[in-house]
Amino acid sequence: MGARLERALRALDLTTAQHNALQHVVWTSGISAAEIARRTGFTPQSMGAAVNALVDRGLLVRRAHPSNRRTVQLSVTDSGTELAEQARESVERLDAEALAVLDPAERAVVRSLLLRMLVELNPDVLPPV
Repeated sequence: MGARLERALRALDLTTAQHNALQHVVWTSGISAAEIARRTGFTPQSMGAAVNALVDRGLLVRRAHPSNRRTVQLSVTDSGTELAEQARESVERLDAEALAVLDPAERAVVRSLLLRMLVELNPDVLPPV
């Protein structure tokens, strides 16, 4: 799945770290690169490089935090939102392909169990409900 995900994202000119950064900014406008790194398990250096690339492409914008000079907030541009949606659709297709070998009841069980594990292991990686 990791290799499939990388290929799908490469077609959108995104790395896995960039994809994670983009999605987290879509979910939580104003989030910092450091917070995204903490939530996703990427190193701060890797996430910083990913965010720099997204800013350079005009997909994200940096803004000073209103009360903390040391924190830089990220927001997504219209083109970033569009690319994030394309990436989300690609990931959903990959998931559907991977789960196609299961019947609908089995898919529901697998999804439920994986989400339960994820909530226990790293709830911050999930989008807000």
